[in-house]
Amino acid sequence: MIATFEDRLLIVLRAFNHLLHAFLAIALVLASLMVIWEFSVAVVHAVEMNNLAHGFLQSLGTLFIVWTLSSLISAEINYVQTGVFHVVVFIEVAMITLLRQLIVEPVRTATAGQNAEQLFNPLHYGLLLASLLVIGILHKLVTSSEKKTLDKEAAGNKG
Repeated sequence: MIATFEDRLLIVLRAFNHLLHAFLAIALVLASLMVIWEFSVAVVHAVEMNNLAHGFLQSLGTLFIVWTLSSLISAEINYVQTGVFHVVVFIEVAMITLLRQLIVEPVRTATAGQNAEQLFNPLHYGLLLASLLVIGILHKLVTSSEKKTLDKEAAGNKG
């Protein structure tokens, strides 16, 4: 009696989990489409205003969001196919976010119309760079660890 209840509960939970992942996949696709639309509008606006350099840098910040969404979509595909979610995806998203911050902040400072010295905060940029360094080291450690695990599994399958 209890075993059948637990089996039914697991079936319901798996079905609900699949439904949640379908919802996440649809939300990621819609978010990607909206960000691509925003990128297109920003490019057209930059061309109309004849301010290509500023428009390019701001559009680049938007493309970093597309890159983040693409990483999340790839992770979702991998999870649906294999049932495995790799931690490296979160590390890559953090890295992309920090890179975007390093690019977008100077553009915001340059276009604010205020004194750049008042808006520029060297401590903030130093912390962003230090964070990026730590995330980069973490990424290297995790990916090399995953590679070693995959190499061991491949060697075990051959022998």
